[in-house]
Amino acid sequence: MSQATTTGVQEIPVPAPAAPKPGLSSRALPRLAPLGFAAAGIVLGVGLALAAGWHSRVQWGLLSALFFLVISYITTSVVDNQRQARDRLATSLVWVCFLLAVVPLASLLWTTISRGSERLDGYFLTHSMAGVLGPEASGGVYHALIGTLEQIGIATLISAPLGLLTAVYLVEYGKGTLAKAVTFFVDVMTGIPSIVAGLFILSIMLIAGLEPSGLMGALALTILMMPVVVRSTEEMLKLVPNELREASLALGVPKWRTILKVVLPTAIGGIVTGVMLAVARIAGETAPIMLLVFGSQLINTNPFEGAQSSLSFYIYEQYRVGEAASYDRAWAAALVLIAFVMILNLVARGIARWKAPKAGR
Repeated sequence: MSQATTTGVQEIPVPAPAAPKPGLSSRALPRLAPLGFAAAGIVLGVGLALAAGWHSRVQWGLLSALFFLVISYITTSVVDNQRQARDRLATSLVWVCFLLAVVPLASLLWTTISRGSERLDGYFLTHSMAGVLGPEASGGVYHALIGTLEQIGIATLISAPLGLLTAVYLVEYGKGTLAKAVTFFVDVMTGIPSIVAGLFILSIMLIAGLEPSGLMGALALTILMMPVVVRSTEEMLKLVPNELREASLALGVPKWRTILKVVLPTAIGGIVTGVMLAVARIAGETAPIMLLVFGSQLINTNPFEGAQSSLSFYIYEQYRVGEAASYDRAWAAALVLIAFVMILNLVARGIARWKAPKAGR
């Protein structure tokens, strides 16, 4: 028989809590350690590049990125563990790829803004190149800006309704061989070169005996813009919940009215965004304008008759002159074109946020 204690209760020993195993959640390195790794990588990369006689900043950046990845992995594997080191290596690689994509874009924007702002002013935006010779510092971009707005406006008026109706057919009605064929050709047209669209409209011009005009260039831009509108609108319509369609149909509403009153208003924000992105895609096209519009240094507000210019063609034309003043005008026109595309993207984002469905409370 076992002997009882004086209190009559036997004490059971409680085991001490086990120490947590090191893993992805346990960080021995400080939070700002990646910044230290980056600084060390830059110092080693630039120092080694200068010692080797490399004077290219691209080489400095690539070598610094390589040192940053190596230092980050080795230090984390020594201080923490292999799992944490692999996780930090993947994160560092993502940041390096992000910087490799952002640095050229930032350099392009900085160069364009610094060079274009020297010539960009009110005079440049309100005068044309009529009677201005290449070496002269006068002249402006007004005629090219008018041509760009008219050509893009005509292309949008044609491609937006056709692309919207095509997307509605593919999502709401399209089934079978015809829908598959339409989808296939839309995908093919998405990657068509701009020069091919220009040659197609040029062949029609030669057969019909038509003269160059802004309308011909707008038709080529329509071919480039329409598949983008179709694909973006199609994806937006697919995001509309089927419950909304079923609820409308259950109330006896016809399908066409359901599409008009329920589906399209729900997806209108994304549709407008897609149209704006398609406009930004065709704003910088030059080849169709060279073939079909021919360019002009005079102000032509009639897109249906006579040659016109555009911002992209104006940039090419001024660069081809080869004078210092023409280079300044080309950079200023490039800045105007970038600002135009940026404004379109900001408008698209604003409309998408304004028309986005509000989350229920």
